[in-house]
This record gives sequence, C-alpha cells and structure tokens, in this order.
Amino acid sequence: MGFPKNFLWGGATAANQYEGAYNVDGRGLANVDLLPAGEDRRAVVCGEKKMFDFQDGYFYPAMNAIDGYHRYKEDMALFAEMGFKTYRMSISWTRIFPNGDEEMPNEKGLKYYEDVFKECKKYNIEPLVTISHFDVPMYLVEKYGSWRSREMIGFFEKYCRTILTRYKGLVKYWLVFNEINMILHAPFMGAGLYIGDLDEKEAERVKYQAAHHELVANALAVKIAHEIDSENQVGCMLAGGKHYPYSCDPNDVLVSQLRDREDYFFSDVQARGEYPSYMLRKFEREGIQVDFEEEDIEILKENTVDFISFSYYMSRVGTANPEIAEQTTGNVFDSVKNPYLPSSEWGWQIDPVGMRVILVELYDRYQKPLFVVENGLGVNDIPDSEGNINDDERINYLTDHMKAMKDAIDLDGVPVMGYTMWGCIDIVSAGSGEMKKRYGFIYVDRDNLGNGTLKRTKKKSFDWYKKVIASNGEIL
Repeated sequence: MGFPKNFLWGGATAANQYEGAYNVDGRGLANVDLLPAGEDRRAVVCGEKKMFDFQDGYFYPAMNAIDGYHRYKEDMALFAEMGFKTYRMSISWTRIFPNGDEEMPNEKGLKYYEDVFKECKKYNIEPLVTISHFDVPMYLVEKYGSWRSREMIGFFEKYCRTILTRYKGLVKYWLVFNEINMILHAPFMGAGLYIGDLDEKEAERVKYQAAHHELVANALAVKIAHEIDSENQVGCMLAGGKHYPYSCDPNDVLVSQLRDREDYFFSDVQARGEYPSYMLRKFEREGIQVDFEEEDIEILKENTVDFISFSYYMSRVGTANPEIAEQTTGNVFDSVKNPYLPSSEWGWQIDPVGMRVILVELYDRYQKPLFVVENGLGVNDIPDSEGNINDDERINYLTDHMKAMKDAIDLDGVPVMGYTMWGCIDIVSAGSGEMKKRYGFIYVDRDNLGNGTLKRTKKKSFDWYKKVIASNGEIL
C-alpha cells in the first residue's frame, strides 16, 4: 500500500528562527526575538527571568537568524529542487500588526507573505501556515500580560481575520498555535507569559487561564477560516511524544498516563470541543480558578479542528520514583532516561518506534486525519575539506522514522496527510539558540555567534530526500 498518492512531503521552518530582519519594513518586537543564546536562555524561555527588551551582554540569534526574509526565493528554489509538495512556515504576527492592537495592518508585512505564498505556488508547493509559532507582540505582553488577559482574544481574532481574508486562494492548510501545550513547559517562549514574580499556585493558574484564552481564540480562528473559505482546513498542533512507564509497576503506568493527559488536554478541547472531565476535576481539586465566559462553551463545541498535527522528536518516560533513574537532558520536557534508547548529541533520545506509537494513539483518540509537521535530528554537521556534508546519521534517523510512519499507515490504517521535516534548511535552534544544532538538508554558513556568509550548501541528505519524495516514500 505505502503512502497515499496525494501525500504532502515537505519541510518546516518558523518565522522567528528563519527570517531575521526583526525590525525591517515596520515589524514590531515579539517575545521570540528576546530569547538570548547562552546559559540564561532556559530561564527566559520558561518565564522565570524577565527580559522584555534587548539587554547588553547578550546575543539574540533571532534578530538576524538566517536572513530568510531576504533569501526566501533562493531557498524556495532549493525546496522545489527536492520536490517539496508542501512547505510549513509561520507568519510573524508583528509583521502584520507591529504592536498587536492597531486598527489597520502593516501593508508591507501583508505584501511580504503574499509574495512568499506566490513563490510557493510558482513551484506547485502548497503552503502550510502556522498563524502563531510562539509569536506574541511584546507591546501586548507589556500592556496586557499577554494571554493571561482575555483582551488578547480580540486582538488575535482581528489578526486571523486579516490574514485569512488576504490569503484566500493562496493558502488552504492552516495551523493556529504551534505546540500549544508548551505553554505549560515554556510559558514565555510559548505564549509570552512572564511568571517569575508569582508563587507556584498562582503561576499554574495563570498558565491555565492563558491556555483557556488560546483555546477560545483557536476555535474562533477555525470559525473564521471556514467562513472565509470552505476549502480551508485548519489543524491543531501538539508537541507530541508518548510517556512510557519506566517499569510495569502500576504506579509507573499511572504516572505516565497522567503525564500524557497534561498534553492531550489541549488537543482534547480542540478536537472534541469541550474540556475533559479529568481537567475539570484537576481544577476543582487543586483550587485552580479558570474564568469562562458564557459563550466559550458554545464557541469551543462548534469549532473543532479538521485535522491533528504534531511534532515528534522523542518519546518520554514517566515514573512514580524519579530519584531511581537518570534524567534526560537538552529538552524542556522533564523525563527520566529510557535505558533502551540511544541519545543524540544534545541528549534527545532516539525512538523511531515511538513515531508509530504516537500516530496510533492520536488516531485512536480522535479519529481525525493526522499530519506530522515536525520531525528531525539536530547534529553538529561539519563540512569536510572539500566542503561536503555527509550527514548519514540524519539520513538513518529520518529513514527509520519514515518506516515507522509507513507502518502506521499500512498496518494500523492511520490516515496521515503529510510529513514536513523540521528545519529543512539549517535554522536557529529554538531549544538551545544555537546554529551548530543543525537539522537541515541545506547547510547555512553561520555560527553560534552569528558569524558567517549565510551561503547555502546542499548536504548528502538533500539528494536522499529528493529520491524519497520522487518515489513517494518507496525508496527509503
């Protein structure tokens, strides 16, 4: 059987890791601009250290990224050479509304993305567009406290209506919030939430209140998209990865199930249209007061997503006794180390079978089409003396994950719409802020401090992926 004939092979980037040009053509400052490289990055990402503007002594890699803003035509030609059927990218909110609350949008920002989408169409590449990839205008962060304020819903609704109207006929596949569950794990990066001045209980309440506002905004985005163009398909997007129990101790099994629920809560609401009973009980049990407006229940119920998309890099492990096992490193998700799996250079455990596991679990849970919109391996690729990059480790990683995806389609009957490999061209790492943590099929000459020519060079994996796409996954 294999992959469906209309399978959407491609790659993915995000505006804040790709575009640069942070202050060009009227763009405003966003939370994702203010994530510094170095040892303080994690504290800022997690909303523990306040950084509402650029500070001396720090390097901010998103300011210039890989200059995709000016080089997208060159990059798109390379994507087309690989045979991309789709390209997942995001719109920078502050290019459209620099502060977030303006009456009128920034025409230069609107025109820029219109040109990008037309460039996609020139090569018959279908844009898959994320409306908010961890992107919040800093003006709204400072004035309203970001998504903790209900007023954010109206600003976001206007932003959505503006872009969905402008790009009707150019874009039909949309994702609303990237990895929406990251609001619990990386609140400033994920949603512009600074919580460093709050006690633990209040920080938890703020995160869930902000999450509620995002879920209502997500439903309204679905509603607007369907009203503007009946051809639009809108998905949610989850940071995916099953929690395995560390042992067959029933307590480990239960902890793993409960950890999974923390993430599935978001897609449960987006796909089913209502808060799951386990989350309502949690709020009641822990005294978490989440304010609902009367119309929220109806909005959520009537505007569920058309498909489920997710990122998958690794599985995770849950245990009732975390002190008995070593912790993994390099990721914002806390997890004990799985003794059966190898790890990447950055401590991310490699589990191709977990790709099939999460595909089966998500389809069993929702019975909606699935889309793998992030998967990849960060490697410190070093060109040889002739400038070639032989990234066999990446090829092996992707091959194994694609085989697992094919098994989920063939053996389990899971409907998978497409696959966009993360960081199809080397971009700034969201987790570490580094350039040397490279994911791409295309090498970009830039180092961790922003030095380099930005020259693009094909890696060995470039031609490998070209064959994968041309054969619709038969050659792996």
